[in-house]
Amino acid sequence: MKILHATPGYGSPLTEQETKNFLSESKLNAYLGTINEKQEPNVHPTWFYYDDLSNKIYVETSGRSKKSSNINNNNTIYFCIDKPNPPPFKGVKGKGSVKVHEEIDFNVFIAEKLMLKYRGDLENPMARSLIKFVKNGETVVLEINPEYYSTWYYNK
Repeated sequence: MKILHATPGYGSPLTEQETKNFLSESKLNAYLGTINEKQEPNVHPTWFYYDDLSNKIYVETSGRSKKSSNINNNNTIYFCIDKPNPPPFKGVKGKGSVKVHEEIDFNVFIAEKLMLKYRGDLENPMARSLIKFVKNGETVVLEINPEYYSTWYYNK
């Protein structure tokens, strides 16, 4: 895991374990940056699941979403997850490549992880609705393979 200090001279970078914990435990949105067909940037807030064993970030989305079409044209992605309030401020951003998963069983597995993380169970209406879309093959899972992380922690 390559970790850079995002703000040299201010605060400190997160350690590898702090980075993994932040990504695993946070219920914040990940902001994904993609490039569209006009070579213009798009930012997409989304829920994410981090697998600390593989060091990959997963996002479930419609196969017809703007982020999906952008990634089909250019599989490089930027991401940012930050905790702006309350202090101390900290966050993780980075760059990576994306693999698009269309396998329904794998996508259901990831969607269930997301629902458990952000909604707390699989029985609420939102979780059941999303899982139905996934089982019908209407969604894909984006697997982000980070090239590096750039982190900050203003704890001092």
